[in-house]
Amino acid sequence: MTGGAIAGLIAAGVFAILVALLAMPIIKLGKVFDEIRETVRQINAGTGPLIDEVTRTVTTTNSQLAKVDGITDNVSDASANVSALSSLVASTVGQPLIKVASFSYGVRKAFRTESDGKQNGHQAQGQDAGTATGAGRTSETGEGR
Repeated sequence: MTGGAIAGLIAAGVFAILVALLAMPIIKLGKVFDEIRETVRQINAGTGPLIDEVTRTVTTTNSQLAKVDGITDNVSDASANVSALSSLVASTVGQPLIKVASFSYGVRKAFRTESDGKQNGHQAQGQDAGTATGAGRTSETGEGR
């Protein structure tokens, strides 16, 4: 054997050891890729039912929102009806009551003025006799004696 052949054998042996040392991480990396592939399959298998469940939930939520929208519309209509009814009651009952109260106040004021004028011995001329003489009234209407 010549020196070149021995050098070639040594080089081949070193190359074989280098390939064996580099093969170990590559084999381990292959196992990691196998585990990753299995994990992706499991995730994929679990994602399908999850997406179906989310789809059903969204569909149910949309139908419930449609019902709530209908309820909101009905409440809005009822609120408008109550507002219209209160306006109607205020205009039909409130205005006549205000007129009756004003009329009764005027009549009461007229009778008090007339009766106060007769009691004091003179006619009141557009002025409440009790107020003109300082008879201790606590309000404008003459109540509180």
